[in-house]
Amino acid sequence: MAHTLSFLAFTLFSIFLASSSPSIAGSAQYSVQSYGAKPDGTTDSTKAFLAAWAQVCGSSEPASLYVPSGRFSLGKVTFQGPCKNSAILVTIDGTLVAPSDYSAIGQEKNWLMFEHVDGVTVSGGILDGQGTALWSCKASRKSCPSGATSIEFSNSNNIEINGLASQDSQKFHIVINGCKNVKVHDVKVSAAGNSPNTDGIHVEQSTGVTILNSKIGTGDDCVSIGPGTTNLWIENVACGPGHGISIGSLGKELEEDGVQYVTVKSCTFSGTENGVRIKSWGRPSNGFARNILFQHAVMTNVQNPILIDQNYCPDDKNCPNQQSGIKISDVTYQDIHGSSATEVAVKLDCSKKNPCTGIELEDVKLTYNNRPAEASCTNAAGTVSGFVQPSSCL
Repeated sequence: MAHTLSFLAFTLFSIFLASSSPSIAGSAQYSVQSYGAKPDGTTDSTKAFLAAWAQVCGSSEPASLYVPSGRFSLGKVTFQGPCKNSAILVTIDGTLVAPSDYSAIGQEKNWLMFEHVDGVTVSGGILDGQGTALWSCKASRKSCPSGATSIEFSNSNNIEINGLASQDSQKFHIVINGCKNVKVHDVKVSAAGNSPNTDGIHVEQSTGVTILNSKIGTGDDCVSIGPGTTNLWIENVACGPGHGISIGSLGKELEEDGVQYVTVKSCTFSGTENGVRIKSWGRPSNGFARNILFQHAVMTNVQNPILIDQNYCPDDKNCPNQQSGIKISDVTYQDIHGSSATEVAVKLDCSKKNPCTGIELEDVKLTYNNRPAEASCTNAAGTVSGFVQPSSCL
């Protein structure tokens, strides 16, 4: 397999990353309460958090921002860099609470934003996005704001997020955008299965991102992988409810960076809409998805356990009768087993203009109602090895 060495290299890189997280021992600690933050769940503590951040970011030595237990109400907060040190620890023992009136931040791109920072670790705590009222507004098809991502890291390097819980985000929960060397582990994401656009973790334009040992239940993709993502490692993620782990949607833009060197390993999918999915718009684009490995996945009552959909065109707007320009190649499905909630467990619906190539199915066993499931292939070519059920349509 051509990309095995790349995966090996990235495994070693991940081990290095795990061992090289910033050590903040002996750092100066700044508590948000010292700057007037009130843990009563109602007093707006935005200014106090920004004042504490100014001290931490302005310190030439390693520094720590501390959020004690209690509920801290916050409006939009941007933790702006660059900072004078590259070893900042944000320790959260309490809960950060978004405004109960969703319109307060609903038109903002994000609620909590870390921008142009290096060497920041966010550890522990709960983010309460209070998004249920906005979801209800969207369900009623009224005119509603699009909603804010709960926490985003943008154009930042050497980031770690561990032990964080995010609940009821207005929109996406955690976004990694334009970053290098990021480790996300032991996080928990929770939102209702019918909550709109509440992706658990979204990665785009980033390289060297590792997502480990996490539990994600939400109303959209558990992990969504956007254009410009390279060297992404996802391991031991429990997904459900949700729309699975998805590369895409790709190809919305004509000029678009590709996705490559993605490993999704030892993940479980329970009652999800999809398992492992690649999707692209049915419209012209110069993007691609290649060197992808889906390995050791367990499906339990999943509607589309293995899915490539290159004809994504919601509401048939802006793309009817067009062919996806996204080139999908060298995708391996290895040791995928469990149960499908629909008869067709393997669906490879590729582009007529750019057929999928180098698809590998190895040791796949998927059932429907305790019988072998079925497979459907359109414009897909590849190889099969080991025991494969449903019988291959490649």
